[in-house]
Amino acid sequence: MGYALSGKTALVTGANRGIGEAIVDALVAAGVKKVYAAARSMAALEPLVARHGSRVVPLQLDVTNAAQIAATAAIAADVDLLVNNAGIVGFSGGEFTDPKWIEGGRQEMEVNFLGTFAVTQAFAPVLAKNGGGAIANLNSVASFVSFPILAAYSASKAATHSLTQVTRAMLRGQNTQVFGVYPGPIDTKMSEVLTIEKASPADAARAIVAGIIAGHEEIFPDKMSQGTGPAFFADPKGLERQVAGVPAVA
Repeated sequence: MGYALSGKTALVTGANRGIGEAIVDALVAAGVKKVYAAARSMAALEPLVARHGSRVVPLQLDVTNAAQIAATAAIAADVDLLVNNAGIVGFSGGEFTDPKWIEGGRQEMEVNFLGTFAVTQAFAPVLAKNGGGAIANLNSVASFVSFPILAAYSASKAATHSLTQVTRAMLRGQNTQVFGVYPGPIDTKMSEVLTIEKASPADAARAIVAGIIAGHEEIFPDKMSQGTGPAFFADPKGLERQVAGVPAVA
């Protein structure tokens, strides 16, 4: 079932840069009436406000801060669409036994998984009050297959994929549509450690918004994800071996 955006009110977490900032731009272009742009730094949101004026409302939000989450849900009580975009890469590369994997993994789980969970819990009653609305979770192709260079990040995004499915099931009764977004590498600061082809944030954001409007529960917004997603569903073990660099088994 499609989800019409014209005249709606949205909230985007992690809206200060990269794909989050581009999603705000794309939502405004799609006719969303108002976008709450949320980030840890209010100053970082000034370019969005300068571009879009009163259609963008900046909010300070650290998704690991319970008090800020509650305050945001109280302020943004007219939200129809929640976009859970905030996320981090805590550590990449290194040997498997490097303790930084654990340190980074705790941060990634706290922000990527538990932060998304906490914001969703806070806004579920808001969406119900406003007729159901929709939620879009920025997951990753790493939700389906773990990339050795991004071990803990992959685990955190597998967790958000599971959360997306649970949220869809548990909020169906209040008529909330739930979309899982599974981008590959996007040309942002977060992916600067990767030396492979990356999609532009603007192109990915437009594809995400188009997927929401079309009602696609799984959205693959770039060239890599459009190959990886179907490959996972067709042959998950084959994809795992390919990404891990393990020879195929006859």
